Amino acid sequence: MIQKAMPTSRRTILKTLGGAAAVAAAGPSLFNVARAQAAPIKIGFPVPLTGPFGTEANDQVKAAQIAVKQFNDAGGFEGRMAELLVRDDRLNPGEAATRTLELIEKDKVNFLVGSLSAAVQLSINNVAKERGVIFNSISQSDAINEAKDWSKYTFHEALNPHITAGAVGRYAFSKFGKKVAFLTADYAYGHEMVRGFKRAGEGMGIEVLADVRHPIGASDYSAFLPRIQALKPDVLVLCNFGRDQVVSIKQATEFGLKRTTKLVAPVLLFTARKAGGDSFEGVVGGSSYYWRLEDKVASAKAFNDAFRAANGGAVPSDYGALGYAGVRSVLAAVAAARSTDTDRVIEAMRALKYDWYKGPQYYRGCDHQSVQSVLILESKHKDMKNADDVFSIAAVEEPDEAKLRTCAEMGHKA
Repeated sequence: MIQKAMPTSRRTILKTLGGAAAVAAAGPSLFNVARAQAAPIKIGFPVPLTGPFGTEANDQVKAAQIAVKQFNDAGGFEGRMAELLVRDDRLNPGEAATRTLELIEKDKVNFLVGSLSAAVQLSINNVAKERGVIFNSISQSDAINEAKDWSKYTFHEALNPHITAGAVGRYAFSKFGKKVAFLTADYAYGHEMVRGFKRAGEGMGIEVLADVRHPIGASDYSAFLPRIQALKPDVLVLCNFGRDQVVSIKQATEFGLKRTTKLVAPVLLFTARKAGGDSFEGVVGGSSYYWRLEDKVASAKAFNDAFRAANGGAVPSDYGALGYAGVRSVLAAVAAARSTDTDRVIEAMRALKYDWYKGPQYYRGCDHQSVQSVLILESKHKDMKNADDVFSIAAVEEPDEAKLRTCAEMGHKA
């Protein structure tokens, strides 16, 4: 049996229309307020998913997703959930600028986190500061904190070459010798690392024998290694990254350089060590993070457990951890500011005293550089508890703002 619909009275229709008109006249309308409260908090995440740094970039994404999940599982912010918008910058400054502009203008992101190249992050930062969007960089760079490239929207979660090379240089030159050669990837990261080592060595009496430069993505180092070996350095510093680090250390080992020379890398990558195997034996370097910190640091254990649960028992890498911290810092500032307003979030980030995964950190006021510890690692191939137990933590240089370049040196007034 089909029931006939009851007729709607004229009075009911007018009442409904009147109510709608009243809501529409309100400014802002209740509808728009509700919609704004429910809108996701969008974080753009440009990283080089393809290219020689792809392994590290994909780990950054995995870890960043954990920060988003933890924020959302805790209820988000006033019912608003976070959303990670990942884009492939292809390790190219022009591509990065295009993707960043799309994230801002098309996708309407609230914040930007990402990058895995000294040059590429400057491109992202330039677009972000022109558009007034917070960018928290998770890749090493000295220039991004300098006044000529920096803005109030710029934050730098990662270590920088001055801090990293300084810590590694102070350790290596005191233990392994003063005659030093460099094998350097010929771009900003490599150049800044060499500068950091030279500066650290000034008061230690090091002698720089050579700075031999190679292109990114080189597959054959046979043109460089004989020249270095002939110089008989005490220390060979490999200022390169990712696949370049794997290939150069393998070939230096095969070439026999380890018999007379200590191999040192400013950033000793977990992913590179896993790919390079036993050729990394005895190589010393720096890192922002190593998963075995969980033996002593509670936040490292908590982060590692969350990463393992989300990734089939795998442990996070150093650059993966930066993806987590970069996103978590922004979301923590949103919660502290009780707003997604850019200026309010900036102030909240500047005030953060945090320990997300490695111990105490904070952003320095003048340039928003994260002040944090540097780990000194040595690669091993014996006495390993499991396949991921690839490093020993030889030393830790604790957070110390005095180890950074001064604000005035970088062009900041305070």
